[in-house]
Amino acid sequence: MARDHKRILIYSHDTFGLGHLRRCRAIAHSLVEADSSLSVLILSGSPIIGSFDFRSRVDFVRIPGVIKLRNGEYVSLNLHIDIEETLAMRSSIIRHTADIFDPDILIVDKEPLGLRGEMRATLDLMRDRATPLILGLRDVMDDPNALENEWERKNAVPALSDYYNEVWVYGLPQICDPLAGIELPASVRRRMIYTGYLRRHVPTSVSAKLTEIPSGPFLLATPGGGGDGDGLIDWVLSAYEHDPGGLPPILIVFGPFMLPDLQAGFTARVARLPKVRAITFDAHVETLMARATGIVAMGGYNTFCEILSFDKPALIVPRTAPRLEQFIRAQRAADLGLVAVLTDEAGRDPRTMVAALMQLRQQAKPSSIVVPGLLDGMPNVNRLVRKWLNFGRAEPVRVAAAPA
Repeated sequence: MARDHKRILIYSHDTFGLGHLRRCRAIAHSLVEADSSLSVLILSGSPIIGSFDFRSRVDFVRIPGVIKLRNGEYVSLNLHIDIEETLAMRSSIIRHTADIFDPDILIVDKEPLGLRGEMRATLDLMRDRATPLILGLRDVMDDPNALENEWERKNAVPALSDYYNEVWVYGLPQICDPLAGIELPASVRRRMIYTGYLRRHVPTSVSAKLTEIPSGPFLLATPGGGGDGDGLIDWVLSAYEHDPGGLPPILIVFGPFMLPDLQAGFTARVARLPKVRAITFDAHVETLMARATGIVAMGGYNTFCEILSFDKPALIVPRTAPRLEQFIRAQRAADLGLVAVLTDEAGRDPRTMVAALMQLRQQAKPSSIVVPGLLDGMPNVNRLVRKWLNFGRAEPVRVAAAPA
């Protein structure tokens, strides 16, 4: 039966942090804003997806959460059940949702086969229905050698050939090829499309944390989800403890996944520093970004997009484990003059951070560097979606040819 509206399903595995969810949510909002006949459903394992607001015609299905331990193993986030049972539940929910929702396009975020292969049954179903299948990748995945080993273990490259009509890279090739070092068939390379970065906007809803923002100019320090951001926060606080008078006011957002004992220790230190304020989390962090005069961050994908979108001088302090993603992105962006980078290779000397924070005041904005197509990601994604919606479904094939 023909429908007078279109449907898009987005899969986001969300084992840790906020990155995948926030990227998928931003894309969903852009799509429904561009097309009033479109509905988007997000499949997510994020435990805090309910903390975010969603526009009309965007909704989500929360699948049971999992978390990756330091030893690389996955466990159920909240349920006292075996990980294989959790994955079986997730896979079943995903497939049944896709079956009933019957999307016109399926967009899979980052993992070609989903977490531990949980998307394979759904991909088979959608392929049989000739539903266009899209893999969305952030600009940087990891160090090429590490990614090659990971994708070989996950059997990811054959999945690109077997299932996906296109691979959208939410970045630019002059910053990074996320699949550099991976031996890809020429047919897959031809299906890769660089969209540019995904521009963000200040939400119309008012941030609940506006009362915490200093009235005058201030810096914003954010480690994203915060689960691995204690090093950044500790270094920033040590700078203010070392030189409490010379630095500008700063607002720190710990992140919802920071361990409670770490957050409690940082909160006690903040209380002794008159120029420092801190909050745990704000679902409208874009509001804080737009108000700040400069950003101090670890440099995850979403934060980088916001730095560019709100044209903020930024100091990136990237992590180097378990992935080099942030480090690679930060170095490439610094080479172009878009951000400044500070690493802790020589230790976290408070004086080094003080100097870097002071320099942030004189740093040029990202817009001083002209990079064609830098923030064209959203309109390009909208255009690509419209192309596939207009193309429609064809007879079931192993991999459908892209429309001309």
